[in-house]
Amino acid sequence: MKALVVFICLFIQLTFAQKELKHQVYFLTDQYEIPETEESRLLLFLSEIENLDIQKISIYGFCDDRGSDSYNMILSQQRADAIKEVFSNNEFDESVITNVDGKGEILLNVVNDNDLYKIRGLNRKVEIIVQPYDPPREKVEQPKKETTEELLKGDLKEGDKIQLENILFRTGYSYLTKESKSKLDEIAKILVERTDIYFNIEGHVCCTHGSRDAIDRKTKKRNLSLARAKTVYDYLADKGVKRYRMKFVGQRRKFPLGGEPEFDRRVEIVVTRVIKKKN
Repeated sequence: MKALVVFICLFIQLTFAQKELKHQVYFLTDQYEIPETEESRLLLFLSEIENLDIQKISIYGFCDDRGSDSYNMILSQQRADAIKEVFSNNEFDESVITNVDGKGEILLNVVNDNDLYKIRGLNRKVEIIVQPYDPPREKVEQPKKETTEELLKGDLKEGDKIQLENILFRTGYSYLTKESKSKLDEIAKILVERTDIYFNIEGHVCCTHGSRDAIDRKTKKRNLSLARAKTVYDYLADKGVKRYRMKFVGQRRKFPLGGEPEFDRRVEIVVTRVIKKKN
């Protein structure tokens, strides 16, 4: 009976462990800036988890055995904070990050003297643990409302704001998906015909600190909302919408919607001028 209980406990632990995804980021001695190669590995990991329904993320910083306890606690916390900032800069919802803790040093477990340098290098790290929902939660159905096309065809006035539905962006990037392009083709046809309106194209991002912009992973610049607006601007212009009728603006994270993060990665049209038709 005792053996059966032990087996069940081990099975539960293994099942739970399989749901977790882990990633380590390694640091140079006395440093909390992320090395370039490690940042590239981290961004690749973010790409792998960005479409998961994440329940929580834990970030733990560590140091090797050198340095005082107080020094190592501070440095390990700085390393954990640096990783959290990368999540924020790349539009990950901070509300799922439940732990950002510096754990200080990891005790050495040296088999022989030749292992010392290697082990210390492996101990200078941050460990990221991602716990997805399993199974993923069902998405809440959004209430039906007028489509983007219906709004653009209707009566418009200066100041009207229209969200471009289904023109969604991958986390951290400004390029359009194939599905977005087909949707934007329909919007372009309407805007080509509606020569009576001038408008701004406003890009938005999610999840950054305060009203900061996010980093465009392609260019490494902190102007992702502007890059998204310009992508749509250029696409509409290529489809025949006159450039003099449009401007593009990056709104950073000044106007979060308060719902799912994906809806803050959005582009909106704001009408700036309506030319009244002569009778």
